[in-house]
Amino acid sequence: MRKHQKAQSIKLSSVQMIVIFYFATVFLSTILISLPIALKPGVEWSVIDALFTAISAVSVTGLTVVSTAETFSTPGVFILAFILQFGGLGIMTLGTFIWVVFKRKIGFRERQLIMTDHNRDTFSGLVALMLQILKLFLIIEAIGTILLGVYFLNYFPTWQEAFLQGFFGSVSAATNAGFDITGESLVPFANDYFVQTVNLFLLIFGAIGFPVLLELKDMFYHKKENGKFRFSLFAKITTVSFFALAILGTLLIYYFDKDHFFVDKTWHESLFYALFQSVTTRNGGLATMDVSEFTESTQMVQSALMFIGASPSSVGGGIRTTTFAIAILGILSFARGKQSVKIFRREIDPEDITKSFVVISVAIMICFSAIILLASIEPFPLMAIIYEVTSAFGTTGLSMGITPELSTPGKIIIMFLMFVGRIGIFSFLFLIRGKTTSEPYHYPREKVIIG
Repeated sequence: MRKHQKAQSIKLSSVQMIVIFYFATVFLSTILISLPIALKPGVEWSVIDALFTAISAVSVTGLTVVSTAETFSTPGVFILAFILQFGGLGIMTLGTFIWVVFKRKIGFRERQLIMTDHNRDTFSGLVALMLQILKLFLIIEAIGTILLGVYFLNYFPTWQEAFLQGFFGSVSAATNAGFDITGESLVPFANDYFVQTVNLFLLIFGAIGFPVLLELKDMFYHKKENGKFRFSLFAKITTVSFFALAILGTLLIYYFDKDHFFVDKTWHESLFYALFQSVTTRNGGLATMDVSEFTESTQMVQSALMFIGASPSSVGGGIRTTTFAIAILGILSFARGKQSVKIFRREIDPEDITKSFVVISVAIMICFSAIILLASIEPFPLMAIIYEVTSAFGTTGLSMGITPELSTPGKIIIMFLMFVGRIGIFSFLFLIRGKTTSEPYHYPREKVIIG
């Protein structure tokens, strides 16, 4: 009897299991990228640098303390790309594929893990969903590899190098990882609008969310209900908020730098610079210029976009677009004296509104604490630290160049932010909270003064 009670007491929740899987993936990734075959001859790095790179890869952030191009050999590049797939698609997506290949039964416990990893609220069709996501994502990456690989024949001397750059570039952009093997991100292609356009599409496909991509696929395949296809409320809010933020970011970046960075640029150069930096700050981490050349106003706008991050159930981090959108809708409804939040002829569940404000509040506390800690131990300007913190939390990967110079405690803080950004605020809270229990009694309610 006691043994049974002990076994019940140490039974891990789905969130705890997912976090353990991610920790295990980070540990295994650290070993893989430290193998001699993965590194170029003569490369030596510390355990903390290897761990930092592994967490950055698993969280598909892209912040690096070493040069990817100068550190990894060709086998190492493929190993890193494999790790990015786990980080981008999620452990349970590839895990489901492995279970299916080996004909392992996917039971109730496994489906719980899939639900947790992908923020689903139903068991129905989970296995088919994971396989659809994997298939669709691999098709997107393959198309990106072909387009970039063929085009890079104009840039690189051999087809092997061109397609290696195309392959890794496609994987990095689609997973929004931000890693590059050019040594300069996309700066060499700052005036090549074809390369930028392909990367923009890959970044958007990765960040807009798997459910949205699958609904788009269903629409194109004419899977209609009552003769007319209907997008879910989630897809509508996600799509509108994602592109609204991208457009707003583009306009603000151009406005704050029109007399600075853009002063000597043509209209199309300004458009692509502003648009690309707006989209990539949502989670991409790739850059066509040195972001330290922007004004502090633009850098603050980018920090805000990185804090918001990508959409739920995508490759991205941050508080997520729907969280931000629902919070804004909630504020507007309250200001207008409304008792509920309505949009697209639907009413938002009050619990989702509460969750949105919880996520934003906790995220602000975590990032603010990290900024204070880093400012107290690192000799860098406050703006550079804010930019680094929001980039890590949003698993974006953009930096003002301070990442390699961080101290060991500073690297640990950034690693923590990248990990929390990847698993999400709710998973983080569920990880540290105790077992949920029903309250046996309630006290009389009393109002307090707010605001």
